[in-house]
Amino acid sequence: MERNITEEINRLKRQKKAILLAHYYTPAEVQALADYVGDSYYLAKVAKNTDAEIVVFCGVAFMGESVKILNPEKKVLMPDMTADCPMAHMAQIEKIKELRARYEDLAVVCYINSTAELKCHSDVCVTSSNAVKIVKALPNRNVFFIPDENLGRFVQGQVPEKNVILNDGCCPIHAAVSAEQLKAMKEKYPDALVLTHPECREEIVALSDYVGSTAEILSYANGSENKQFIICTESGVGYALEQKRPDHEFIFVTDPFCCADMKLNTPEKVLRVLETEENEVLVSDEKRKRALLPLDRMLEIVG
Repeated sequence: MERNITEEINRLKRQKKAILLAHYYTPAEVQALADYVGDSYYLAKVAKNTDAEIVVFCGVAFMGESVKILNPEKKVLMPDMTADCPMAHMAQIEKIKELRARYEDLAVVCYINSTAELKCHSDVCVTSSNAVKIVKALPNRNVFFIPDENLGRFVQGQVPEKNVILNDGCCPIHAAVSAEQLKAMKEKYPDALVLTHPECREEIVALSDYVGSTAEILSYANGSENKQFIICTESGVGYALEQKRPDHEFIFVTDPFCCADMKLNTPEKVLRVLETEENEVLVSDEKRKRALLPLDRMLEIVG
């Protein structure tokens, strides 16, 4: 990356009162430019608490929507409007309606990694770090967990007293990891601890030493005395891991372990949207109000 791109981005941020947010899975050079790096919900909250007038969000479409839903007064820009998350679309509204008709007390629990439209048909949102706590706290016995089957199954195992109905959806990147791949890595690195995101399949979770959100994986590695880790999540998190603990060795279970959509965010595209203010995220007021309800309920439950 040329030095003048960085300087120009910083100049435009000051001039336009803009803030640059980047998800852990974006390229390292984008994370290095960002004012804040984190998961989607953390970054949405950062946007809400800043006095910036423009938010440039380096991530995928549902993340930009979440920021706009929580921050309607701010202009939200995406470096690449084609960057999307397949899993965010993997639930059917007709299926939600069908299950609501079948179960009188059904709660539709929606992973924040979903479209605004799916949030509109949900009762409460969750993140990978608070999903278990929220499902436990719900008065409902019957829960339809959308859109990620793997995270839903992980929650199901932690909350056996609830009837957690799983949806046919997944993150294709996390779900592609096989038990054979992980077993081979464990044999190659017998002293390494396996840190896994719950979007991975249940056989990967069963072979892991720790399962948690991206932020929780970072926290665990940072606090561990172990020096070697096998990481079962998107390789973009390697930048933050190495920044926090350069003395540790982080080995990704597959190479590449990469979300192509996240990698569409580049410094050049960041500069362009700051210059032109194109690629604005727009959410209708009606949809925003409906999608905000499950997000607000999540905040009520977790405090």
